[in-house]
Amino acid sequence: MGSERAARLADRIKVVLAERLEKGLRDPRLGFVTITDVRVTGDLQHASVFYTVFGSDEERADSAKALASATGMLRSEMGKHLNTRLTPSLEFIQDALPENADAISALLREARERDAAVAGIAASATYAGDADPYIKPRDESAEELDEAEIEADEDGAAASDEADPAS
Repeated sequence: MGSERAARLADRIKVVLAERLEKGLRDPRLGFVTITDVRVTGDLQHASVFYTVFGSDEERADSAKALASATGMLRSEMGKHLNTRLTPSLEFIQDALPENADAISALLREARERDAAVAGIAASATYAGDADPYIKPRDESAEELDEAEIEADEDGAAASDEADPAS
């Protein structure tokens, strides 16, 4: 039951922080910040806020400083909108989502290139030896001999049945 409550509180914190950041913070260092996830501890006293910043590394560092300096104001704003006895402390953590997405895209691109190379090699590949070394061309004279042997066996079996009256 505690984890359900923590999840509900995390969702509410995410909405309140996103609305407040949308209004603006009066800090010129703050860039285009997106709240990606919020995780609240089981005792509801600490919230880890994951965010991403659109821009360069310098803009990310400036936005991190702006969020760190606005933590107290954001916590008091959150306390006004949450109906909890205690307002959780906030910790802002830069999400590594864009870097992970870039790494995955690079790996997928490399896999496609390798697949294309293998397909090119396979298209021009030939067998190392004969195409099928186990299939031999059939000789018509051999087929006639096989048919003659089958007929002889059938004739021999019929003759032995006539000779044996006990059966």
